[in-house]
Formats: sequence, C-alpha cells, structure tokens
Amino acid sequence: MNRLLDNLQPYPFERLRALLRGVEPPMALRPISMSIGEPRHRAPACVREAMVAALDGLSSYPPTAGGEPLRRAIAAWLDRRYGLPEVDPATQVLPVNGSKEALFAIAQLVVDAGPGSPRPVVLLPNPCYQVYEGAALLAGAEVVYVDPAPGDAAPDWDAVPSATWGRVQLVYVCSPGNPTGSVMSRAQWARLFELSARHGFVIAADECYSEIYPDDAAPPEGALQAAHALGLTDFARLLTFSSLSKRSSVPGLRSGFVAGDAALIARFLLLRSYNGGAMSATVQAASLAAWSDEAHVVENRRLYREKFDAVLPRLDGPLQVAAPAGGFFLWAGVPGGDDTAFARDLYAQYNVLVLPGSYLARGGPGRNPGAGFVRIALVDGLDACVEAADRIRRFSTRTTA
Repeated sequence: MNRLLDNLQPYPFERLRALLRGVEPPMALRPISMSIGEPRHRAPACVREAMVAALDGLSSYPPTAGGEPLRRAIAAWLDRRYGLPEVDPATQVLPVNGSKEALFAIAQLVVDAGPGSPRPVVLLPNPCYQVYEGAALLAGAEVVYVDPAPGDAAPDWDAVPSATWGRVQLVYVCSPGNPTGSVMSRAQWARLFELSARHGFVIAADECYSEIYPDDAAPPEGALQAAHALGLTDFARLLTFSSLSKRSSVPGLRSGFVAGDAALIARFLLLRSYNGGAMSATVQAASLAAWSDEAHVVENRRLYREKFDAVLPRLDGPLQVAAPAGGFFLWAGVPGGDDTAFARDLYAQYNVLVLPGSYLARGGPGRNPGAGFVRIALVDGLDACVEAADRIRRFSTRTTA
C-alpha cells in the first residue's frame, strides 16, 4: 500500500458527515443543502441535443489528445473570452475529463521528489479546494499553505519565506477562488509570474468558476489573459484548467480542458496516455456545443445573480457577508466565530446544510483562516435559496439574542 496515502486528511464532506452524526433535523422543514458546490440548473438544450446526436461515438476509442474540432472550439472560446488569438489548438489545448482529475495529475507531472535533492514544495492558497493538497502530498511534496493578505482574500505571495521559493516546483491558484470568490488582480498575477521566472516553478491556475460573475460587462481576468497582456505570450510555466461543470451546469458531463505552455501540454499528453481516460466522442460532441454557445452561459449568470440579489439582503447583518467577485459561494462570517457549531446547530434546528470554513483551510502558526466562516453554495433554485436564507437569518438572530 502506498504509505503516502496516510498523509491525506479526511475530505470536508466526510468531516461534515461526522459532525452531524446523530443529529436529527426537524422533519417538518424540508432539507435544503447548501454545502456542496454542485450546479443544479438544467443542462442547456444544445448540450443535451448534441450528446444524443453523437451516441454512435460510444462505439469507438477516442484519441487521448481529443479530436481536432473540440480543440479548435476551445481555442476559439479562449480567443473570444480572453482575446488570445495565438493559442494553438494542436499544441496548447488538451481536453480532459473534468478539471478535477487534471488538477490532481499536474502534481504528478511537475513534482520531482527524487532522492538526494531538497524536498520539493507545492504552494496552496489557504483556504482551498482539497484536491490540490492531496495531489501534492501523493507526489511526495511538502505542502506550504499561503494565507490571504491582510484585507484581501487572495493569497499573500510575499508572505512566503525567501528560503522556501527555491524549493517551490508548483503553485496552485484558484481565481475566482473557492471558497472566497476572490479574483486575482493584474498586479498579483504579475508578481506571481515574476517569481515563476526567477525560481522556475509551474503555475496551475484553476478557473472553473471563471464564467460566474456579477456583471456581464466586467468578466474577471484569466491567467492566460494576464500573461498575454504582460508580454508572456508563450505562457511559459503556466497552465490553466477550465471546466463546463459550473459554466454550463453539466457537472455529470465531466468535461474540461487544460491550456497554456506547449511544452507542458506535450508532457501532460504523455502522462495522460498512461493514466488519463480519453474523452469519448459523445462527450466531445456535447462539449463542442457547450464551448460554442454563450447564450446559455449568460442565462446561467442571470440565474445566479437573481439568487445573490435575493439572498444577500436577508443575510447581511446576521452574518458578515458580501457579494463575491466570482463564483456561486457566499463566504460568510458567523456570529460567535464557531463555524462548526454554527453548521451543526443550523442543521439541527432548521434542516439547512452549510460547510464550516475551517474544513476548507489548514491552521498554521497563527490561526485557521477559514475558522469563523461558513461556505454557502447558492446552487439550488431561487425559492429554495430564499427559504434557506430566511431560516439562516432566523437561526442567526436567535443565536445572537
């Protein structure tokens, strides 16, 4: 058995189940789950129709690199979304079965923990998506958690000790961030690119929430877009990871892509030819339809905006909460500062599930930056989100009375 498996910590939802074990919520109130970031909007018609029309694709093995039509559609989307006409669909785009497996695999690709050399370091934002941590630990790396900068929710790269940078081989970034909804600024990207050029580490930019944002006229800047604007047109040491799960509300499709540095893409393709499942022609057809259509994405954003507009006034005051710059989570400060007790008692009294913020972060010399917060996923329908917000408001008001 791989001894490194012993380094993995329980997944947040496993910890939540343990926290709630034995708790009996009031059955008179319908259960409302806001703990998991699983989109529940209806899958767009164009995706469903394309998938059905391509069912014959199940009868053949697909190429690991994906078909040329899908790669071209992804490159075209990158051009439309970020103004990146130089992206080569043949060498700088790789379709994958959802961003999760690719975000895990990038650590296996990049981290070199060979004997006789200093132990490699992987930097993670804190709090973060726990897959980054598992990938780094199973690659044999030392994990260093980067807390937010004061007054900001984005990682404070300048807080990393200078002696650590020389051992850094991989940095995970998530913008818009899970769970905070923060978006990296151009200055923050420039700083990270400068550090990458100096120390030679790879940047893995998780952008699965990039298409959920409050203002259609002001989309958040992506990593490749920032690099291009700063003159780094070859995207050296930079890969972005995107997905249709949130953008198109098709988490069950398991479809995404990796794009960026052509040399890294070539090595990633080699790795995936051994350990990555190729995307079926049927899923490729559905994915091509999704990347080629923006109307359903605009409607998806409208639905989330409607929920934020209804929920925020109900929770602002009882909780410390503000609209995120991106994504569909509320990162809410709870009264009393005990996020686990808040989540447990809210479920026990009002049958609403939220995720304790401390389960999404790690404690260090100071404090766990997720402590005192809960993550609230606005993934259900408008009526359910409003009802849940009203219950949370009543619970929070009673707690502070």
